Amino acid sequence: MFSFLKRTAMPRTGEALPGRPDPIPTAEKHFVTGRALKPPFPEGFETVLFGMGCFWGAERKFWQMGKDRIWLTGVGYAAGATPNPTYEEACSGLTGHNEVVLVVYDPKVTAFPELLKMFWENHDPTQGMRQGNDVGTQYRSGIYVSGEERRNAAQASAAAFGKALAQKGYGPITTEILDAPTFYYAEAYHQQYLAKNPGGYCGLGGTGVTCPIGTDTTAG
Repeated sequence: MFSFLKRTAMPRTGEALPGRPDPIPTAEKHFVTGRALKPPFPEGFETVLFGMGCFWGAERKFWQMGKDRIWLTGVGYAAGATPNPTYEEACSGLTGHNEVVLVVYDPKVTAFPELLKMFWENHDPTQGMRQGNDVGTQYRSGIYVSGEERRNAAQASAAAFGKALAQKGYGPITTEILDAPTFYYAEAYHQQYLAKNPGGYCGLGGTGVTCPIGTDTTAG
């Protein structure tokens, strides 16, 4: 959210901040749905992490799908080296963490490709270590999944959307697609920030290019 921190290279070995052994405090319940923010989640539900730039606006995109479609959203830090980072540490660029949204969903109700479509169409995945005016490693595009099937689906969607973007003159996709790393919940005030502050900052913006996947609403 703050563009004066512009580190665009991941920290080198030995450079990452040490962090701390215990989680930082966060909210107990989702501000919009009232559901418990931390696991355990209902049996059979799936989780995925998305990095789309500022996590305030990214989270709102997913909870706005409706609580019947998305069980839970939360924001935090992932894909870096520092255990239990704070927001300030993540913004320093010395943790390697990305600002991410945790999405918890029932695959019998919401198909994974629908989430991928929401992800691709609501940010610009060609910008590298930035998203619009938000510059830094914590704003990179990323998909963090559990299981080979969903990793393959994410990679296939990247290939398909990459072709659609190229036809509109965009460069190659820079999104990282990785097995889900440890997710560290962000501070309480970040959770569902734009529900608490409807006029708050949101730097999220898509390309206007339609992603040619995610129209099938069957489970998957």
